[in-house]
Amino acid sequence: MSDKLNPAQRDAVKTLRGPLLVLAGAGTGKTRVVTHRIAELIRRGTAPERILAVTFTRKASGEMLQRAAKLLPKGRGKKKKQPRPLISTFHSLCVRILRRHISELGYPQKFAICDRGDQEAEARAALREIRCPNESLKPGDLLAIIGQWKTQSIEPARAASIAETDKEHLAAAAYRRYQGNLKTKGIVDFDDLLLLTQQLFQKFPKLRREEAGLFDHVLIDEYQDTNQSQYQIVKGLAMGHRNLCVVGDDDQSIYGWRGAEVEHILSFKKDWPDAKVVRLEENYRSTAAILGYANTLIAFNSVRHEKVLRPARAGGQRPRVLQFRDEVEEAEKTVADIAHVLTQPGVRARDFAILCRTNEQPRSFETELRRANLPYVLVGGMSFFDRKEIRDLLAYLKLIGNPQDEVSLLRIFNTPSRGIGNSTVKKLVDAATSRGGHVWDLLPTVADGKFLPPPATQAVGKFYSLILRLQSAAQKVSLGDLVALVIKETGYHRELDRAYPDPNDREARLNSLEEIVNAAANYEAKAEEPTLPDFLDEIALGDLDSSDDKENQLKNNAIVLMTMHSAKGLEFPYVYMVGMEEGILPHRRAVEAEGSAIDEERRLAYVGVTRAQEQLTLSIALTRRKWGKARDTVPSRFLYEMTGQAENARKTKTPNSRVAPQRRTKS
Repeated sequence: MSDKLNPAQRDAVKTLRGPLLVLAGAGTGKTRVVTHRIAELIRRGTAPERILAVTFTRKASGEMLQRAAKLLPKGRGKKKKQPRPLISTFHSLCVRILRRHISELGYPQKFAICDRGDQEAEARAALREIRCPNESLKPGDLLAIIGQWKTQSIEPARAASIAETDKEHLAAAAYRRYQGNLKTKGIVDFDDLLLLTQQLFQKFPKLRREEAGLFDHVLIDEYQDTNQSQYQIVKGLAMGHRNLCVVGDDDQSIYGWRGAEVEHILSFKKDWPDAKVVRLEENYRSTAAILGYANTLIAFNSVRHEKVLRPARAGGQRPRVLQFRDEVEEAEKTVADIAHVLTQPGVRARDFAILCRTNEQPRSFETELRRANLPYVLVGGMSFFDRKEIRDLLAYLKLIGNPQDEVSLLRIFNTPSRGIGNSTVKKLVDAATSRGGHVWDLLPTVADGKFLPPPATQAVGKFYSLILRLQSAAQKVSLGDLVALVIKETGYHRELDRAYPDPNDREARLNSLEEIVNAAANYEAKAEEPTLPDFLDEIALGDLDSSDDKENQLKNNAIVLMTMHSAKGLEFPYVYMVGMEEGILPHRRAVEAEGSAIDEERRLAYVGVTRAQEQLTLSIALTRRKWGKARDTVPSRFLYEMTGQAENARKTKTPNSRVAPQRRTKS
């Protein structure tokens, strides 16, 4: 095994005791090190089930498990239920822990995980309760503020004391209502999975020791992306045995906007003074010419672990810096350049990536790609789980599994339409609230006809009977059959016929429903003890982790159009980084903030550069329209830094000298 590793990789794999920090630069074989290390631990006598490896995406955890299994002795694979390491995402790990212990925090053990739509409904309700006008604070803005607080481990009681602006004070009041309502209904949002696990560890040391005692070794991938809750959870799991290996790259820490704190990887030696540090610097992805730009750029960040990417292959074409008249010409010429390269033998559409800083930039490139009739995929569009029909179907399944899930109940009370109007729903909600109970508990009493008018009484009774039948069926049939039965018994096919007269649209939505049936059958085939709650957890966590959607999109032979944030972890032979201008990259907000915000933008540019394997093109538009009027632009400071002209960044319009941008007038 070890003869396939370079000396630094081998050092990381063979260091099996105590704290270990593996600084894995872009393209240096990080996953290989982690999987070989897991295999080495097992080979040296560690029981597989005593190893915990935590990643950030389900794709990464699945790939890691698969690759580690291939490295184990062949005889092991013949056993039916062979113990194996727990390789999990942070959120999946926390669901496991909370399913065992969340009742200690006052939540029901059968808690439900709400999706984005449910969160917005709860946020809207919380804002109504504090009588906050919509123009003062929108539900989406409230969720953004609450999300920031939760990733910083700030609970509702503390939020009011740290609020500074009027909007934050409103958000703090709504946060209390929002969180209280979630707890009353027995549901948690995605951030709660981390925050509640952290609270559990802090408030109940015995439970923390119990969970930590399940493992002898803990490995954390992409450690630079951990937020405060994840950081505390990791410490809680590893502080006993201290066999903690974290792998990551501070130079690729680009998620500060969602709570990641680069300080965690920068201060690892302070937290664990006896830690060993191994640097992986040999890059197997990019040419020497591309890595020259990457190393020169990232060296401008003063607070970082010292390391330099060394190319495994020399030479390569010098990156191009191109300037265009405006954003229209930038899109036209970029697409024309791709079309020209595509005429070369062996070059495929999927070899190209156009990387943007913002979500608005792709529009002009989409227009040109369509005009040129080139296949492309815009990575990061609507999630499969955001579609209405999918959310409706999952709401039925959630209600079957947990009738107290009021968010799901209210969503599908009259979907498909069954004569339960808003006034009926309001009467039921008000009655349940006045009694301090749930709407579901009220439904059996509606049948006496004293509470609602006869038509509403009959409609509510039919709905109640429908759910009871489906709950009974759930005990007898397979999960796949249950999902199919829900679609049939609810008459959802007829709802699609009514709502979508276009046959193509209708067929696409039917295909979506079929995909959930398939997902249930696939889950049941793989799971040792399949249950409806576990299936719903897997679906919810899949919704959180968009890597599967991204992976499916990237399977097509198509030019990839995506943001630099989405590109992390990927590689392409030909990369075009567009809009390399002040205000775009670095982003306007970072330019205004300066300091660490610029450092993160520089890391984002570094991530973009290190996606390229063979050829890198950086482009700027000399003018760009703002509210319909052409405005002059300023080239990104990162262009000057990469090309060795940083001292000119405030003196000249465009980089001059040997790498001055070429004026592109034809493809």
